This record gives sequence, structure tokens and C-alpha cells, in this order.
Amino acid sequence: MKIHRIILDQLSAHLSRKEITLITGPRQAGKTTLMKELVGETTRSGGRILFLDLDFEQDKRHFESQNSLIDRIRLEFGDEKGTVFIDEIQRKKDAGIFLKGIYDRNLPVKFVVTGSGSLELQEKIHESLLGRKRIFEILPVSFFESADYQTEYRYTTKMDEFFRLEPERYRRMLEEYMNYGGYPNVLLEATHQERLNVINEITSTYISRDIVSLLGVDQPDAFTRMIRFLAAHTGRLTDFAEIAKMTGLSVPTVKKYIWYAEKTFVLKVVTPYHTNKVKEITKSPVYYFTDMGFRNFLLGEFGSASRLSDAGFLFQNMVFLELWRLGSLNSWSVHYWRTTDGAEVDFVLDRKNSLLPVEVKYSSLTAPAITRSLRSFIEKYHPAEAWVVSPDYRHDLMIKDCRVKFVSYADLVCSS
Repeated sequence: MKIHRIILDQLSAHLSRKEITLITGPRQAGKTTLMKELVGETTRSGGRILFLDLDFEQDKRHFESQNSLIDRIRLEFGDEKGTVFIDEIQRKKDAGIFLKGIYDRNLPVKFVVTGSGSLELQEKIHESLLGRKRIFEILPVSFFESADYQTEYRYTTKMDEFFRLEPERYRRMLEEYMNYGGYPNVLLEATHQERLNVINEITSTYISRDIVSLLGVDQPDAFTRMIRFLAAHTGRLTDFAEIAKMTGLSVPTVKKYIWYAEKTFVLKVVTPYHTNKVKEITKSPVYYFTDMGFRNFLLGEFGSASRLSDAGFLFQNMVFLELWRLGSLNSWSVHYWRTTDGAEVDFVLDRKNSLLPVEVKYSSLTAPAITRSLRSFIEKYHPAEAWVVSPDYRHDLMIKDCRVKFVSYADLVCSS
């Protein structure tokens, strides 16, 4: 049984658009699988397709020049309409300029393109294809998608009811996801050892291919020490000087390597919320991982992390990913809030015209209580709503004119 990805419906809808469908995300997150589902959908509807994979030498020769690819397209389609699927576009140097030149020829062709962690893909291709593409970022399988798969899609439209009526199964699924994460090939394996083999392959391939081969990092051991440090400090303020001392790298190199990790979809950065944008930029960021299993493997805790003392930070990371998805759907940004006197709120969703502070509590709540920090934020910024997210507690209360909603993680994942 395959894992259904929610974003597939958005990708399918975009097939009818002229602009390039650009599917990005970390290695082995499911981009190629999604593309092949789009290939099948196009074929079943009677459309013509051409599938090219830059990991295959026989396909690479068609990318030696723009005319070479155009000749191959015309061989397949003539002057008729068709869809060209290109996998692993980051293998092509100057991919953005290359595709722009073909796109601007106005051929009767739709392009669907995938690519993983390449700065060429992440930076130059965006600039070159400005106004010519839409980006779909594919992260590893979400908790909702994982639970939907595990329940064999019996409760897709009523997953919130399933979580509420089956609390023990919900908590088992929650802990399993916290331990193993959401890489598709990890989820599809049945035993811990098989899952461990898969995540080991994903991690080693990421370092050897994305970090060393594609990005030319000449100190992969130092990069690995740095990423492990961030894994051990998930959700904490980042001290670049401390990382530099621990890795033997300079502070500028540490910042560059962290930027690489962001652009290869391993990390997401969260900046502080501040009404003074200059101060927001200069204050320390916080980093979260896009996959729990990847993070745990780096620390030798794959499969056992939820039993450790930092389980609260892991749960906070999981909440962040859901807020990030929610923000991506609505063009909201996610921040954190800290003050010089020690007040802090885990997340602040900047919803353009309103703020939504979010506190995360992994411990079981039995009564509605809020922290002094959240109360301070409410008094300073007067939001209409605030959330306290925990695994399974639900309640509402009013603080002045702010409705504080105690939101279960189950409800959060069903809304995002």
C-alpha cells in the first residue's frame, strides 16, 4: 500500500497551468514518487508524456544544449501538446537559465521538474524562472499522512474523531513518529533494524552527494559535527561562536554550512518576532529539523528519542512543522519571542494583520494554566487569540480580550 501525500491534489491541479511545476525538497522525501503519480495521471487522461532523469547517463545527453532537449521533445510530440517530466534537475549546471530559454520559446509543452538540495536549484533557478514557475516544497511524510497510512485510509475525512476515540493508538502513533520521523522508505519498513538501515543510507547519501559532491564542502566531518550539535540543541538559541569552537570552523564558515543545511531542506530557521526588523535580524535564530528520524539518527537516538529528557523539544519540533505547513498555506511567517528579562513564547505566527502566540507543552495537562511569558505577550501585543498546544488537552479561557485555546496536537495536524 502506498503512502498518500496530501500535496498530490495541488500538484494535479497545477498540471493544467502553463508555468513550470517545480517540486523541491530533501532527498528521498517522495518527490520522484509524486512525479510518477503525475505521469500516470497524465497518461490515463490521454496526454503525451516524456520522462527524463538526469541521474541516467542516457538522458543526460539531451541536456547538453537547449536545442538538444528541444529536438528530443519534438521527436516525442511533434507539434502536439505534451508534458515533459524532468527528475533531478540539480544535476544540470545553470538549470534555471537552461529552462528559461526553452520556456520562453513558447512550445506547446508543460514542464514538471524535481530537484533536491542544490544551491543552483534553490537560488539561481528561482531568479531565472521568476514568473515562470510555481514551487511545491515536499517535506517528509507528516504525522497526519503517517497516521492515515497506518489506519489504511479508513478515517481520512474523520481523522480527528479517530484520534479522540482511540487515545491509546493516537499516543503510540505520536511516539513512533517522534522516534522515527516521516521519510517514506522508513515508514514502509516493518522492523527497527530495517528502518535503521534506511535512515543510515539517507544520511550518508546526503553528506556524500548533497554536501560534498554538489556543494563542494571540503570539511564533511566538521559539517557533520555541526549538524549534530544543532540536533542536540533543537529549539534552543543558536550560539555560532560555541559551534565554531566545537567544530574548529570559523564563525563565517559555520553560518555558511548552516545555510547549506537550510538550502538542502534539513533545517528550518525561526527568527525572533520583533517590531524592530533590524533587531529581529541581528538576534540569534532557532533551528528545527524537517524530520525527527534524521535528527535522532545523528544523535544515536533513532527509535528511542521519545524516552529521553529532551522529548519536549522533539514535540516542539513537531508542532513547528505543523505551524510551518499552516503558514505555507496562508503565507504566514513563524517566529519565536524572547525578551531581555527572560520572557519567551515558543512560536508567534505573523498572520499579516494579526499575531498568534503559540506555547508548546509536552507534559500532560489536567487544568488550563498559562505561563507568565504568554501572559506578558498578551499584555504587550493584545492578540485576539493564543494557543497552548499539548498532545491531547482541550480547553478555552479568556484573558482580558484574548481567547486562549488549549489545542491538542491531534486537532492541530487535522487543521494544517
